Amino acid sequence: MASTNGGLVVPVGFPAWSTLLARGVIYGGPVLGLGLVVAPMIYVRTPFFEERLDPVKQPLQFDHRHHVQDDHIDCLFCHQTADKSPHAGYPSTDVCLGCHAQVWNQAPLLGAVRASAVSGESIPWKRVHRLPDFVYFNHAIHVGKGVGCVECHGHVEQMTVVEKVKPMTMGWCLSCHRNPSGHLRPTAEITNPNWHPTGDAAAEQKALASLNDIETRTSCTACHR
Repeated sequence: MASTNGGLVVPVGFPAWSTLLARGVIYGGPVLGLGLVVAPMIYVRTPFFEERLDPVKQPLQFDHRHHVQDDHIDCLFCHQTADKSPHAGYPSTDVCLGCHAQVWNQAPLLGAVRASAVSGESIPWKRVHRLPDFVYFNHAIHVGKGVGCVECHGHVEQMTVVEKVKPMTMGWCLSCHRNPSGHLRPTAEITNPNWHPTGDAAAEQKALASLNDIETRTSCTACHR
């Protein structure tokens, strides 16, 4: 539109850039709104948010590859309460010294072990897997029913420094609780990271579920008590 003022044509209305702004609001607003909803949903599922694939540096260098693959040390030798307690437990100084009082007993890398033995204070191991306080998890019941260490902890025997590889989210836990038979093995193979069914995997694991009286567990009180 335009108006006449003393014979001059004067444009009336909004500046040209306002049209671009209006189009940006009309078309970009919904996209931005959707992004504000979707972006956090994607972020909370990333390894960064879940603290996965981030090696946890311990107070002394402990190479699981050497101890498990070379020396064939079983998981339960160091984590002695994993099959009888809610908590897997950390290796005590006495457990470390059971070998290293004779082997590499003067190695600089074992300074923290020697200091712990002298002071009587536990080695300050750092947790790799940490569940919220409102989540109840019992190692013993899972181990006793045939859930192998590798199911939750991944192939620790291949790690120089242990890291969290599974998300440990509610959805991840429920995926197993809805189909527990798909994650079972003979209890004698709990700590064997290389175990695989020898025949019909589905039939074998279904038989294990029946043998150990395992059913789906999806009620809230199974994990929140």
